[in-house]
Amino acid sequence: MKSPLALAEHLARQWQRADWRERHILQARSAWPLRLSIGAPSARQFRDDGPAIAQHLQAWRAIAQQGLGALQWSERRYQAGAAPVLLPLQWELARPSQLLAAIETLRPAGHAQLRADWSALQQLLAQTDARLHRLLLRRPALWRDTPTQQVVAAACLALQLAPGCAQGRPLRALAVAGNDSKFFERHASLLTALLDVLFDGEASRQGLGAFLGASAGDEHWLLLCPLAPGLLPFERQRVAASELRQRALPVQAGRILLVENERCLHLLPRPLAGTVAVLGAGLNLAWLCAPWLQQRRIAYWGDIDTWGLAMLARAREHLPALQPLLMDAATFERHAERAVAEPVTAPPPQGGLLPAPQQTLFEHLQGLARGRLEQEFLDGEWVRAAVEGWALGG
Repeated sequence: MKSPLALAEHLARQWQRADWRERHILQARSAWPLRLSIGAPSARQFRDDGPAIAQHLQAWRAIAQQGLGALQWSERRYQAGAAPVLLPLQWELARPSQLLAAIETLRPAGHAQLRADWSALQQLLAQTDARLHRLLLRRPALWRDTPTQQVVAAACLALQLAPGCAQGRPLRALAVAGNDSKFFERHASLLTALLDVLFDGEASRQGLGAFLGASAGDEHWLLLCPLAPGLLPFERQRVAASELRQRALPVQAGRILLVENERCLHLLPRPLAGTVAVLGAGLNLAWLCAPWLQQRRIAYWGDIDTWGLAMLARAREHLPALQPLLMDAATFERHAERAVAEPVTAPPPQGGLLPAPQQTLFEHLQGLARGRLEQEFLDGEWVRAAVEGWALGG
């Protein structure tokens, strides 16, 4: 048999589980009422521990008197008893507010934090977009130490942001939703998580500043790797995007290969005369307006998904002659078994920035159950052939 406090402690532990919170708040119709088994005393307990049985019954009668849920009672006969005994066998809680009231009354370990979390969640769920509710329920550490209205403001701000919207400005210079200049600094983790929900993890993957296209005060660093000896005085080095915008690479580096993700470096062929790879730009592509780049041959290699093609379009906004590389239907079909789902697709590129084959591919990917093929999953020989073919002028 279980006491009210024992079951309240069980409920408090359940509340700490993200899956439990999500199901019992977001799927309320199927999750409630909550029925908890109390259990009946054994014959030995009834015979040998009368005071404990009396205390057990008194505790549950107090729960009934306080209206903390509903109790199912049933008569039981015991050989050691002269008459049937009315016992509580099940405790039913109809909704979250009843659960919280019971926990607040019984005060199990952690009850104060649980009550504070629920109070904050009631406000957050009422004032934020439904798409963000799962995140807020599952990750209270993101907002627990932040005033509720600041969390609401961050949720509203996230809905107004879009990939590349900073357009090269520092994040603190963005005047959106009435935020002050340090709002992004104070709430970077929360904003990144919120944008991940809306844009399929791209904010975490690229970094908040890079995803929003910020620069300068929110500097983005690129990885430079010469693919042949003698082009640069180093084998690899990180350079600020703003500096690369101002300073040209040596004229011997006549070809620049832009690669969306750094983890694809090992796939690039070497040596490749006159070629420098610039990796990890993500959506921070404002530096491509550098005048010196107009004199070089530029190729862009990104993921074959709507986000990768959106980045290609943004790059071609600055460099219309830029050549897509390994972002075509043939490459996708060759590796289609390695594709995965893309839960959130990028907004369609505007203004004819994508070449016709890539525009067709973008539309095709939108209709696929598995429309994301990441760069690092391409065959090494396929990559080598394509990169070398481009370098030779194909």
